[in-house]
Amino acid sequence: MSLMPTTTDRTAGLARGALTLGVEEEFLLLDARRPAPAPVVDDVLERVSPALRASVRHAYLRTQIGVAGPPAGDLDALWRSMSLLREGVADAAEAAGARLTAIGACPLTGPDAPVADLPRCHRTAERFGPLAPGHGLNGTLVRVGVDDPELAVQVLNHVRPWLPVLHAVTANSPFYQGIDTGYASWRSIMWERWPSVGPTPLLESYAHYRHLLDDLIASGVVLDESMLHWHARLAPDGSAVELRIGDVCPSLADTALVAALVRALVGTAITDVEAGLPAPAINQQLLSAAHWRAAHDGLEGLAVDLVNQRPRPAWHLLRRLFDLVRPQLERHGDLEIATVLMSRLRSHGSGAARQRASFARHGSLDGVLAALTEATRG
Repeated sequence: MSLMPTTTDRTAGLARGALTLGVEEEFLLLDARRPAPAPVVDDVLERVSPALRASVRHAYLRTQIGVAGPPAGDLDALWRSMSLLREGVADAAEAAGARLTAIGACPLTGPDAPVADLPRCHRTAERFGPLAPGHGLNGTLVRVGVDDPELAVQVLNHVRPWLPVLHAVTANSPFYQGIDTGYASWRSIMWERWPSVGPTPLLESYAHYRHLLDDLIASGVVLDESMLHWHARLAPDGSAVELRIGDVCPSLADTALVAALVRALVGTAITDVEAGLPAPAINQQLLSAAHWRAAHDGLEGLAVDLVNQRPRPAWHLLRRLFDLVRPQLERHGDLEIATVLMSRLRSHGSGAARQRASFARHGSLDGVLAALTEATRG
């Protein structure tokens, strides 16, 4: 049974001119017969149905695969398209002798996976070396349509204080190399090795954004605009704000909640910008500390309250975020489903908490990965 209300019920509350919403997700490919990564992305891609092929792509390593849903005007449409992609790629993976698994980082030991056989991936490996050891770091990207670049840059400034909270929500990689790392999102710690990863700086204007990007490309720190991995950035074609702040979510319900909150946060930021409200001047070092805390504690621990610079239970800050963006959730017709999904998240815990609970039940990572594979297909 779907958690989503019917389209008829939802579109009655959907505002004209609603912000469009898109999601990209990356997944781990595991061998279907044993707990081991499977470098079979090319085989999987060959088996994806023609109807979905344009939305499925290589990631960086051959043990990963990515999907990108089309922009949607409402959460129901996004849910349907992402469900079709998850199910379709899971079917293709099974036909190739693999399992599609939504996990931030592979928890198994073994030799590093080879990069995907694409010129860009080989160029990246030659330039940056072994910055992505293992079998891939799998994240979630949420894209919200904002086609005015000056407005979009101001949105980036306004959303900065809330991204660590969303970072905690997505934590889904506590295990690595066969052990519990003590972090809720070990992927985040590994991801920070890349020189272009980190909190978005406070930006003066779109010209400032472009100037920084051009300088980074000239320095060799990034190959091109698509390698700018700030936690929030502009889409390379200038049509949207993109937030890439955490692990791939274990279930589509988690992804939908994050997407709804991100769109509502962007909508709230637009309202504040248009009202002439200044963006909070959050210290960059403190913002980095808040993201580290989110990666370490996840949703079940403490988070840094960037208003008063003190630790607070992460759930308290998530509830504060929900209350802040409630008008935008209502405007987009997402309030009912977001409320249901928040309750579900509260009951089930974050992906990291679910992995640890599964490990406690099964006593092995095999059981954890089996449960995640089932949740991925959903």
